[in-house]
Amino acid sequence: MVAKHLIFLGAPGVGKGTQAQRLAKLMDLPHVSTGDMLRASVQSGSEVGLCAAALMESGALVGDEIIIRIVEERLLLEDASAGVIFDGFPRTIHQADALDNLLAAHGDKIGAVLHLDLDDEEIVARLSGRRVCSECGAIYHIRYHTPTVYGICDLCGGALLQRDDDQPAVIRKRLAVYQAETAPLIAYYHDRPAYHLVSGEGEADDVFSRIVKAVEVVG
Repeated sequence: MVAKHLIFLGAPGVGKGTQAQRLAKLMDLPHVSTGDMLRASVQSGSEVGLCAAALMESGALVGDEIIIRIVEERLLLEDASAGVIFDGFPRTIHQADALDNLLAAHGDKIGAVLHLDLDDEEIVARLSGRRVCSECGAIYHIRYHTPTVYGICDLCGGALLQRDDDQPAVIRKRLAVYQAETAPLIAYYHDRPAYHLVSGEGEADDVFSRIVKAVEVVG
């Protein structure tokens, strides 16, 4: 049985966004992230969207209650009737519990929780190896996607730079925050039959094959 509502969990740099988009295309389900849902809700001018906009304009964080209402709003859209693939939501136990309750109210539940796992040092190598063109924004990698001439963009000849947030020390700090914040969420789902620990090692196609096998998608 193909899962309807799916959740991707994983540290920054593990590739969950890319894999979630691929699976969404294969399953013909919408790929939704917290950021996308927030922007869409604000643009719609809905009551909860206006609340979120006011918070963001004031520089305040958009709390769990608003996020949950935005998710509820998103799930009522027609394209979500067959299910959605969540990327970056839920982030807290409270959000996870609220999502369970939202789905249960419609006789549904989470079909699969896909936890992409990768060694921290491999994530550091992946992210710290990125280089961005200072002129056109093209992205390269010192290991996986190298330019023809070192440090020079193939497309426009601009200089390739390492972003501040791709510095190893910054990445390790982000990973430490992720581990602290997400460990309880992983524990929340860990003992469910729907939970799948998927290795993020290797090529993207290999990781995707493991994901497809986990959710029993044929295609």
